[in-house]
Amino acid sequence: MSVQAATSRLAAPLPGWLPAVLLLIGTALAGSVAGPLARPAFVLGCGAVGWWAWRKSPADHLITALLLFSFAPFVRRLVDVSAGYDAAGIMLIGPLLALLAPLPRLVVLLETDRPLDQKLVPVLMVGGAVVYAALLSVLQADWFNAASGALKWGVPLLYAAVLTVTAERDAMLRAASGAFLVILPLTGLYGIYQYVAPPAWDQYWMSFAPIMSAGEPVPFGVRVFSTLNGPASFATFTAAGLLLVLFLRKGPLPLLLAAPAALGLLLSLYRTAWLSLAVGVLFCLLFAASRRRALLILIALVIALVIATMLPPFSEVIAERIATLGDGAGDGSAQERLEQFVILWSQWDSSLFGTGFTVTDVGSAGAMAIDGQIVACWLMMGIVGGLVCLTGFLWAIGNAVAAAIRDASAGAVVLGALACGALVQMPLASISSGELGVLFWTFAALAVARPDTSPRLSR
Repeated sequence: MSVQAATSRLAAPLPGWLPAVLLLIGTALAGSVAGPLARPAFVLGCGAVGWWAWRKSPADHLITALLLFSFAPFVRRLVDVSAGYDAAGIMLIGPLLALLAPLPRLVVLLETDRPLDQKLVPVLMVGGAVVYAALLSVLQADWFNAASGALKWGVPLLYAAVLTVTAERDAMLRAASGAFLVILPLTGLYGIYQYVAPPAWDQYWMSFAPIMSAGEPVPFGVRVFSTLNGPASFATFTAAGLLLVLFLRKGPLPLLLAAPAALGLLLSLYRTAWLSLAVGVLFCLLFAASRRRALLILIALVIALVIATMLPPFSEVIAERIATLGDGAGDGSAQERLEQFVILWSQWDSSLFGTGFTVTDVGSAGAMAIDGQIVACWLMMGIVGGLVCLTGFLWAIGNAVAAAIRDASAGAVVLGALACGALVQMPLASISSGELGVLFWTFAALAVARPDTSPRLSR
């Protein structure tokens, strides 16, 4: 390489997502020294790197957001093990703060004289239901849950509103699939290690966290959550990442890089994400642009599943979990979800008006778990508000599927597949708040965003 070429490379602008990587690494290394001060510093740092990435490009900002949501919980656990457990999880606010960087752009768009974009109707419907639930919590003087719920449900909606009217679909999909091409092998390998020999920071977090579905903090007893904030978050992110990487990246390398993540997904024992991934692949079989790739992926997934069920020390736990898919009558988890509907309907007002974001910790004695988007909307927003909220979600999913049918390009089909996967999840898991809300609304927004003409997105 010539001196001139080397100089021009050094002078090239830094990628917009690089500060996020430096922030994560820096906080992980300095957390034990800085102690509790690392928490507010990290949150402010997330806001700064989000602002920097948005100034570079929406694609850089999306990469930054995916990196922060994938690794911030891991950094939080490293800080907690030295500074003490933080029940409020302050550091998890950081990635949401990074998503607010495009907010000034949204304000400018709202101040124009242009008519309201019809593609924003689902976002507005869910947003109205979120405001209603927050007001219910305020009326009960529960300011913390009102603010927390509005933040976790509302920020993904604001981000989706900006992407809907400004983003270029294919450029953003290249960015997302590129980000997951790095995220998947890292989270997958760490998840396998976590299952075999859970590190001290993960054991510490599991002993304090109210989450009831992470298993036991012992070797071969963990339900893998890798670097994320629980098995559901890890599995849902992994399933979405696998669809993006396997369908939008050419060659055998994506298959190799995705292999550890696929095993980690199985070790999460989170069947909802398994079903979501399966439905997404089957959806891609319906379209010429993705049919051949879908067949190859389906064969690869079946082979991986067979190997996993025969490979000690993973085989027994995975095989047992797969067996429960065909045992609805004996599935305690499924029965608990059905009982939640009965409990809500048997209340004196059938939860007509909702309770707002004021909910009881599931770790408390007698507290009802909230599993599924339908139950969450019904409990928090009541029958009417919940129906409005659910209609907004279904409308967004329908828009993505319709866009896939209309366009039939690889990018549109994958976004339709992600939407169908979310539809499967709705009765079983929440897809509306925090990192899961970001995942759903980001790709729902890209499904109706304008495509670009770049040929680089594989078909």
